[in-house]
Amino acid sequence: MASGHRLLLENARQAVLVSARGERFLAGDAARELAVLQDASLVVGADGFIKAIGSADAIQKQFSGETFEERIDCSGKCILPGLVDAHTHPVWAGERVHEFAMKLAGASYMDIHQAGGGINFTVERTRQASEEELFCSLQQRLQCMLRAGTTLVECKSGYGLSLKEELKMLRVIERARRELPVGISATYCGAHSVPRGKTALEAADDIINNHLPTLEELGRRGEMHIDNIDVFCEEGVFDLDCTRRILQGGKEMGLQINFHGDELHPMKAAELGAELGARAVSHLEEVSDTGITAMAKAGCSAVLLPTTAYMLRLKQPRARKMLEEGVIVALGSDFNPNAHCFAMPMVMHLACVNLRMSMPEALAAATINAAYALGKSHTHGSLEVGKQGDFIIVNASRWEHLIYQFGCHHELIEYVIVKGKVIYKK
Repeated sequence: MASGHRLLLENARQAVLVSARGERFLAGDAARELAVLQDASLVVGADGFIKAIGSADAIQKQFSGETFEERIDCSGKCILPGLVDAHTHPVWAGERVHEFAMKLAGASYMDIHQAGGGINFTVERTRQASEEELFCSLQQRLQCMLRAGTTLVECKSGYGLSLKEELKMLRVIERARRELPVGISATYCGAHSVPRGKTALEAADDIINNHLPTLEELGRRGEMHIDNIDVFCEEGVFDLDCTRRILQGGKEMGLQINFHGDELHPMKAAELGAELGARAVSHLEEVSDTGITAMAKAGCSAVLLPTTAYMLRLKQPRARKMLEEGVIVALGSDFNPNAHCFAMPMVMHLACVNLRMSMPEALAAATINAAYALGKSHTHGSLEVGKQGDFIIVNASRWEHLIYQFGCHHELIEYVIVKGKVIYKK
């Protein structure tokens, strides 16, 4: 269907463009006031990309007499860009609800980790699960994320640790990328934990000498597309030197650096990220002032995870300081067996209340800046001509209701649209 257009969204009370001048991210003052059109309509072409956006009257004139596969009347409603979740661990077997009870009783994350729980528990269960079982659970989880408005999601491996098991997880992510409607940014996270029976140094050598060359070869053959490389840089896991070597190895084969840093202890991970030209560093609860300055200067985004700080009762990351210094602040759900949350509207609400972000800052962080953290803000994260037609339609007179009405996103989100096609309708 080359002639005609895929979708017309008409008469929206508000269309939240987020950015309107081709910005790749919003930092500092730019994140405090988003571009919003009142009484707007929007057209998606047959190719799934945005063809036009403007006042309802102007769009009606410009496209009168043209055909659309689908028209949606958005009277009284708001159109927002599809949400982007910049940090998830969605492929695993074996739930850890029993550990939540332990945490509530006072056990720390590292207490549980050192007693063989945490990541180690999930690794055992994930190794026992078949590829098909892992795919089915991933499909269900991604569907939950879609219904909560997420149209682009970063998906990590990291519960396999051995090359064979990491490849199993990455094949599951690759299959999801090919078969499911949600956009996926795939992350190799073989350095998520030190496998039993190895030292961190031995694990790092194995990753550099065996894992990365295998992934490079699979990429060359077109069997697997991986976007990012991740390491858990933490005391008792991978130190700064091991982290640097692994990330450098990934960078040399063309992967974007996007790693866990400064979560439980100050590790100078932010400084390392800035030095290596990382796309993003996640967590940053314990980041130093010099780390914040270095990230701002290097254009390295901070992926903040309010759910994790909330559920583990950690110190909250210093979002205000980062925003004031000009750091590109993004958000992620950190969905994993330790922090079970699918919903970016809830993440944005926690970011506003606990991290003291404003609602425009939180929405920018969950759209254009999260897309930037994944190297995809040229195609995702805002409503602009030429970008992919990913939207949510919210049944409210103002877009802020999506953040303000805590836990009510299922009532508010009427449509989720990917490439101009309705994927979910309430």
